[in-house]
Amino acid sequence: MKNFDELTAHLRAENICRRVAVVSPRDPSTIEAVRRASEQGFIKPVMIDDDDLQAAAQRAVVMAQTGQVDMLMKGLIHSETMLKAILRYNGGLLPKGRLLTHVGCTQIPGHPKLFLYTDAAVLPFPTHEQRIEQVRYIVDLCHALHIEQPKVALVHCSEDVDERHFPYTAGYREIVKMAGEGAFGPCIVDGPLDLKTSCSAESMQLKGIHSPIAGDADALVFPNIEAGNVFHKSVTLFSHATLASILLGPSVPVVLPSRADTPETKFLSLALAAALSAARH
Repeated sequence: MKNFDELTAHLRAENICRRVAVVSPRDPSTIEAVRRASEQGFIKPVMIDDDDLQAAAQRAVVMAQTGQVDMLMKGLIHSETMLKAILRYNGGLLPKGRLLTHVGCTQIPGHPKLFLYTDAAVLPFPTHEQRIEQVRYIVDLCHALHIEQPKVALVHCSEDVDERHFPYTAGYREIVKMAGEGAFGPCIVDGPLDLKTSCSAESMQLKGIHSPIAGDADALVFPNIEAGNVFHKSVTLFSHATLASILLGPSVPVVLPSRADTPETKFLSLALAAALSAARH
């Protein structure tokens, strides 16, 4: 799928319709996003509009636990309240050993395809073990978007491992090796690579770098939340990119938008979550 139009067309063509619990759907942007997604037929919303926001979030969690809904969406409720219910209420929705992480998907004008990135919102400084799971999750999401062998770049400010100043880069080589041995399913993983060499074949050629990513990354794994968040906000501000994002790790996909997100971003996030939910079933 090269763009968001292809994603929503796929959902309609395959008659995909996922049930989503929308917690506190009181803000205009959430209401508009849910209306559009419902009209296009890829979600069936269950509106949970309770004055007790904690109780509303808890009800949504129970509905997911009991199989009544396939996805969750945050409306006009604090992220902390929503996440507390997802992580803790009645055992929560995060299975033991799973990681809660944020994955974004962007369509940038002039770029030939969608690409994904992690993490811009949840994990401040991923450990080596958490980074391994981030790669696993983002590969799974790429597969849900019918990217059969996604190219995943482990991003750094250069192409060199620097254990002294950036100790996490030492772990990149192990992750590359794991990918080569099939630990994540069909994919190509390489790094460290900087952003330009990850996404520009010309930059890779000019720098004389040889990588199976070949300047054509489908997904970027950022070293920390600072790098991921700056990228996330820069592409919308300066490149007028279109975005979608979801939380991965819980037993159902979670759309946890920012209050500043547009109806379009929330609508596309629902589409991204629906594609992943359908691919799991």
